Amino acid sequence: GASAVIVFNEGTPGRNEPVSATLGPPQASVPALSASFALGEVLRGPGVTVELATDMIAETRRTQNVIAESRTGRPDRLVVAGAHLDSVARGPGINDNGSGSAMLLEVAEQLAAMRPRNRLRFVWWGAEEIGLVGSRHYVERLSPAARRQHALYLNFDMVGSPNYVRFVYHGDGSGSPSNLIPPPGSTAIERRFSGYFASRRIPYRELSLGGSSDHAPFAGAGIPFGGLFTGADGRKSAAQARAFGGRAGRAYDACYHQPCDTLANVNRTALQRTAGAAADAIRHFARSRSPIRSSG
Repeated sequence: GASAVIVFNEGTPGRNEPVSATLGPPQASVPALSASFALGEVLRGPGVTVELATDMIAETRRTQNVIAESRTGRPDRLVVAGAHLDSVARGPGINDNGSGSAMLLEVAEQLAAMRPRNRLRFVWWGAEEIGLVGSRHYVERLSPAARRQHALYLNFDMVGSPNYVRFVYHGDGSGSPSNLIPPPGSTAIERRFSGYFASRRIPYRELSLGGSSDHAPFAGAGIPFGGLFTGADGRKSAAQARAFGGRAGRAYDACYHQPCDTLANVNRTALQRTAGAAADAIRHFARSRSPIRSSG
């Protein structure tokens, strides 16, 4: 019965300005706007009347996923790696997610001569920023048999954040929302990523990302997933600054969803080392003889 929705920032240090975010499905059919913490505090007071005027376009548009697949490999053990192509309207989207898209393309080109034991599929998703539209479309149209053929999904969304922390998706469900528990087999993916970093003495941390990126539809379909992430608008802790460098108390990416998300916003060291781990995992699972879904 609401006429509109106003989302205001939470008011903790550094989180006072209007939020720049997206609405996950189901999308509201009424206008949704953001406000600063100060304005939100005023509007939520007793006896306040709000008049809203919005200037918007609501129409049906066509978007695309871009899919590349190996010519060889077992189709019943499909290894899928993905990154989203789109950005928000107000920003160029170079870290979010030109970094993941470019990295995935480079890995695909480097592995092009390999003859994988398991079929490899690289996907660049459309319309992630408006509700994971491309990845949801892909998963929802899989038959039950096709879902079973998907051995795993690897997600790469923001992998060059300037004030980065090297995050590996949790595979055991610890810290995950109750509606996004990683399916069996996800722990094996986490172990591959963490083992790569640990063997090279490269610091990393584990993270439960929730349903905010293209891994979520795969999780909902029971497909094991994992991924790498270097941080968005969260704040770097003092302990993280000691381990990774950078500035404590500042956002991992201060240009997240902002006009300043340009090529100058990418940390090349973070991007390079993340790419190494991504290539290692994709190559490993493409050659694996073990069915990932039976792994713990």
